[in-house]
Amino acid sequence: MSHSPRFDERRSISRMLDQKFSQSEIARRLGRDRATISREIKRNYWHDQEFPDAEGYWAMTANDMARDRRRRIGKLFRREDLRNEVIGKLESGWSPEQIAGRLKIEPAAKASVCHETIYRYVYSPEGRRQQLARLLPERRRKRRPRYARKPQNPVFPDERSIKHRPEAINDRKEFGHWEADLMIFERVQCNANVATVVERTSRFTMLFKNNDRQSKPIMERLIDVLSPLPRHARQSLTFDRGFEFVSWRRLKQGRGTDAWFCDPSAPWQKGSVENMNRRIRRYLPRDTAVLSVPDESIRSLIDRLNSTPRKCLGFRTPAEVFRREVNK
Repeated sequence: MSHSPRFDERRSISRMLDQKFSQSEIARRLGRDRATISREIKRNYWHDQEFPDAEGYWAMTANDMARDRRRRIGKLFRREDLRNEVIGKLESGWSPEQIAGRLKIEPAAKASVCHETIYRYVYSPEGRRQQLARLLPERRRKRRPRYARKPQNPVFPDERSIKHRPEAINDRKEFGHWEADLMIFERVQCNANVATVVERTSRFTMLFKNNDRQSKPIMERLIDVLSPLPRHARQSLTFDRGFEFVSWRRLKQGRGTDAWFCDPSAPWQKGSVENMNRRIRRYLPRDTAVLSVPDESIRSLIDRLNSTPRKCLGFRTPAEVFRREVNK
């Protein structure tokens, strides 16, 4: 068999590599040629210069990398006439399923294409540049491949999982525990983003801009932001499992601040910062040229957020509650 491994085979390859199986033994167990396994590992091995511990052959990542290569030679990328016909029907309000089904029975059709191929093109970089997702009946930010799931990632150890976070933090009974997230903007803004940091008890919020999503600079900025606070006011931070946060150990080393991580695909577990992001979007929508926003405007926004009374605080402001807790 010379075709690329299936997703279940990639999961087996990942497990066996973790167990130190040789490539020859992996090939034998999967009934594959050794050259196929060697090529698969070489082409789809994840390299991370910033955080070497994250490097490895991960089944989901390998699947994504292989999919991206296939996408480049897909039918809609190769055939302009078919691509233009599909786009025209999308513009007429047809769904990908309707387009694919019609092309199969249309006598004059130049070729057929399955609806998954249409979706992959719509959510590809080329399709995003053409804003084709706006033409779909139901629009998503991105489309995950069928049967996909994220691999286990040793960068985020189980002992730092949110399920082990103390109840005093979960119940907001202890001050000094924060949630952090990145607000992402449209592709034209490249990787520029705004970090949102919210203290769970007071809902006090801090914001800062970043030129990119590299983890080390973001963690250094977090350390700078938290450093002026007394120790009891910067006890922990809760993140999701994005690779922007793989350098979380720097927080403990730099300021003794612990880190907790949400379960995979469960951003609702850091609900304070998710709710705050929705509030901030009123002032920083996705099409904002974020790097052009003056620092004074960011500070003004921070003041507005922290001086607005909140029902959950008995209509006190986050700034009032924060000052009271810091001074205890």
